[in-house]
Amino acid sequence: MFGRAHRGEIGDWGHSMGIVRHLIERTARVAALVSMVLGAGTGESRAALPLEQIQVPPGFRIEVVSDAVPNARGMAMTPSGTLFVGSSSAGKVYALPAALDGKPSVRVVATGLSMPVGVAFREGSLYASSTSRIVRLDDIEARLDNPPAPVVVTDRFPKETGHGWKFIAFGPDGFLYVPVGAPCNICAPDENRYANIMKMKPDGSDLQVVARGVRNSVGFDWHPGTHELWFADNGRDYLGDDQPDDELNRVTQAGQHFGYPFCHAGTIPDPEFGKRRACSEFVPPVAKLGAHVAALGMRFYTGTQFPAQYRNNVFIAEHGSWNRSERVGYRIVRVTLDADGKAVHQDVFAQGWLQHGTPWGRPVDVLVAPDGSLLVSDDLAGAVYRIRYAP
Repeated sequence: MFGRAHRGEIGDWGHSMGIVRHLIERTARVAALVSMVLGAGTGESRAALPLEQIQVPPGFRIEVVSDAVPNARGMAMTPSGTLFVGSSSAGKVYALPAALDGKPSVRVVATGLSMPVGVAFREGSLYASSTSRIVRLDDIEARLDNPPAPVVVTDRFPKETGHGWKFIAFGPDGFLYVPVGAPCNICAPDENRYANIMKMKPDGSDLQVVARGVRNSVGFDWHPGTHELWFADNGRDYLGDDQPDDELNRVTQAGQHFGYPFCHAGTIPDPEFGKRRACSEFVPPVAKLGAHVAALGMRFYTGTQFPAQYRNNVFIAEHGSWNRSERVGYRIVRVTLDADGKAVHQDVFAQGWLQHGTPWGRPVDVLVAPDGSLLVSDDLAGAVYRIRYAP
């Protein structure tokens, strides 16, 4: 159903050349996008983002909430409408007060963090991820212009930066969920420390593993009916352009194993580790999303603004392939489920960030706003978009 995405040829030479090509192409893209990106967050004028290139279904429209959020990644919104956005290479956490009421100002509420991709809001406090830590900013909405120093909630996570960025969110059980990616493309690390999803109490205590065999999840959510944890997971590199698929998974029992590094996408034994354990030992994905489209943020649609057929669908941000021979991804996809939680259909909801093989934007996270619109973060364009149903 979806195009395949992968990242280069097999072997060390292919790996090295893939990295070189990635760096060259990334430099070229940055140069081409100077007018759109360099002014982000500085107050300088900048070229308008080419939203006319984004295709959405009939009756929907997309607009820019802000184009001044450099390296925008994970999102969280408060009941009063303040949008918090994490970043990766920027090392900052942003706040957009009254985000849906016209074009909001952008405030920096934390700096100097190591890849603070994830943000979560609870009882007046903002939680932000860092590579090895979770920090908290108390009474943050009252202090946007004079933010408090971050309080370290825990510093128990690994310090490796490879897959060290962390999307975070509070679950229905009141625990903060934190993924810990594998510190490599393919290896067999300690499953109690890496390649998993963990959860802890808001004070950092009672840390426990929820799911194992998870290579790198950068987005998860809870089913609105069953409250089960669902998550996206990125497949391994260097098995060719068309395998293995990224995955959409569901946790039905704490501690389940989803295959990494032994089995990929439910059916593909790893060339190095696959002989150790059979694919039949692991939980298969609910849906295969396409090879290395880089499925990141995912959320269930729980709003009422969209037509009824969108209720409880899964929206997934595809960040896009980075050194596949032909680029794919760079879009928002929709997965439709039946009453039993089985994926019965996949389609493209929004696309156009990839033009003639070159991306001008890369979707990262999706978030259902209180009014039922869908917010999308974009780390390449440094933007947050809003998709509304307005027939």
